[in-house]
Amino acid sequence: MSPLVALVTGLVVGAVVAAAVVLLVRRPAGHPERTAGEPDGAAREAQLARRLLDLMDPAVLVLDVDDAVVLANPAARGLGIVRDHRLLVPELLRLVRDVRGGGSRRADVTLPGDLVGGGPRTVGVHGVRLESGPAPVPGPVALVLQDVTEARRVEAVRRDFVANVGHELKTPVGALGLLAEAVQGAADDPETVQRFATRMAHEADRLARLVRELIDLSRLQGAEPLPELAPVDVDTVLAEAVDRTGLAAAAKGITIAVGGRRGLVVRGVEAQLSTAVTNLLANAVAYSPDDTRIAVGARARSGFAEIAVTDSGIGIPRQDRGRVFERFYRVDQSRASRTGGTGLGLAIVKHVASNHGGSISVWSEEGLGSTFTLRIPLAVEDRPDTPDAAPGAAQVLQEGRS
Repeated sequence: MSPLVALVTGLVVGAVVAAAVVLLVRRPAGHPERTAGEPDGAAREAQLARRLLDLMDPAVLVLDVDDAVVLANPAARGLGIVRDHRLLVPELLRLVRDVRGGGSRRADVTLPGDLVGGGPRTVGVHGVRLESGPAPVPGPVALVLQDVTEARRVEAVRRDFVANVGHELKTPVGALGLLAEAVQGAADDPETVQRFATRMAHEADRLARLVRELIDLSRLQGAEPLPELAPVDVDTVLAEAVDRTGLAAAAKGITIAVGGRRGLVVRGVEAQLSTAVTNLLANAVAYSPDDTRIAVGARARSGFAEIAVTDSGIGIPRQDRGRVFERFYRVDQSRASRTGGTGLGLAIVKHVASNHGGSISVWSEEGLGSTFTLRIPLAVEDRPDTPDAAPGAAQVLQEGRS
């Protein structure tokens, strides 16, 4: 939703809520729907106002002068913040008192997870005083609550993303500037120039890789429509990924073993799937010791092709496993700097999986290694599962250790 649409929607909702609440609170509590002196139109308006409040998504509360809840629509009661006629969130009660003393107030309030169920939720609250005049007396206060948990999370991710991009770009750009000055100062020393030029090429490659992965991630996140899915041979994807990471693995004496079931076909975009598996293999190579073994294999299970990459590297601490697919997140920052990683590889894998209707998961133990499993729907969804004749990635790796 664009900011303009969100603003207009908020204004309309606010106006409707205010009108409905005013119509309702003007009627004394327990008063019959119609009195002898009340026209039919006013009674009808009050009924429609209450019906409207009950159907609205925003939670609406009205509290009287002693902070008792005199009106709460179903959305408000569904949040679990009202019991009988009491408001259970102290921060909301403080906001009500601020509204009585100073007029309209807006604030974000975090609702505890034990009240709303699940994790904590953030709500945007607009509090208004329902009596006005040159010398208003304390009167009812209306609160309108809108769940903004996801919106605030997206804002935080966007801020972090901009900050991280700036930091990641600053390192190679700064290094290139310093190296260029060093080359100028060593113009009479060909050996030094050659050494600095090699380093400049390394930093330029790192910068180009970062920009390329940022572009790839932007495309995967919806900047461009996903190409039409077509049958893709999993064996071809694995062969391409192994070929792309072969040089880096050979430089560390790492062997890549390919196993699992042959002939699987999924529906997807071959280039994206090859990139995803390549990123998993490159990650395994970067975080595995020299002269070790990495295995990659595929199998069919429950209508999905499961592509697993297993290594015997440093492993991932338990507290970091849920975050390794975040953009720019690194378990070991110093090691990532040495390997030249951008922190975007696993985020790209996650978005490739999501765009294909699949998923990515990780099993890991510190000191024992990790297994990343990419699940992609098979091209024929009702294809019956059969036992795999060939060993999977973990079995291939275990055989290599024995």
